[in-house]
Amino acid sequence: MTRSRAQDPGVCGVTAAIAVIDGKWKTVLLWQLESGPRRPGELRRQLPGLTKKVLTQALREMEHDGLVHREVYAGLPLRTEYSLTPFGQDLADALAPLADWGHRRLDALAGGRPAG
Repeated sequence: MTRSRAQDPGVCGVTAAIAVIDGKWKTVLLWQLESGPRRPGELRRQLPGLTKKVLTQALREMEHDGLVHREVYAGLPLRTEYSLTPFGQDLADALAPLADWGHRRLDALAGGRPAG
């Protein structure tokens, strides 16, 4: 899905929302940032397999989309923290029922029952 769909006023609202969280890491980053500000190194340690380059790209896109706030603290060494904006927290709250549905589906599949 292209990022421009996230800003197309003629697209379905769900499509616009998915365009903002599209990708392997953004929903996990939202989930991590729900519990408070995090430094990039801390996020990488909590998410094995996430490269520095991909983390930087995802956080920049999320910042551009108004989901996260980047705070740079002066001093040596420079310290950067990311936190959810109110808009990002709104998105996390909106995704909570979807996460609940996903957990119920996984529980059903683990129990050998068809989901639904």
